[in-house]
Amino acid sequence: MKRLMSGKGDVWLVYDGECPVCAAYCNYIRVRQAVGRLHLVDARQSSEIMEEITRAGFDIDQGMVVKFNNVLYYGADAIHVLTCLSTRSGVLNHLNYLFFSTRIVARLFYPAGKVVRNLTLKVLGIQPIDNLGIYKPMPPVRRQKKSNDGLT
Repeated sequence: MKRLMSGKGDVWLVYDGECPVCAAYCNYIRVRQAVGRLHLVDARQSSEIMEEITRAGFDIDQGMVVKFNNVLYYGADAIHVLTCLSTRSGVLNHLNYLFFSTRIVARLFYPAGKVVRNLTLKVLGIQPIDNLGIYKPMPPVRRQKKSNDGLT
């Protein structure tokens, strides 16, 4: 992990801007000043970094991406790297450190977070980002109307 800490460089976190779980995570994560500046990039917006992620073959719907020192980190590796670059101040950052500070533990817990994210998006009827063009569109969420006669 010493290689990650060498030198000051910006950190790019690519996340799903329509996902409340992702947005909450991005709200509390703090990178140490010695590391550089944290840039939050909404994966639903066109950007050079999203083009780079797509060229690398990373499915952004199945994992977050962190770019640091010109290297793309994906999924559990991304959250592990981000945790190593982050402060431990505050309860949520400390919990983040406990769950993702080692690669082994990050690989155990990251899939659970991914399931929560995907279920949340499905319940809210939010379409996948589909940067690789592999998903079928979800049907719109239909809500049954209540009738006034009380029979439904």
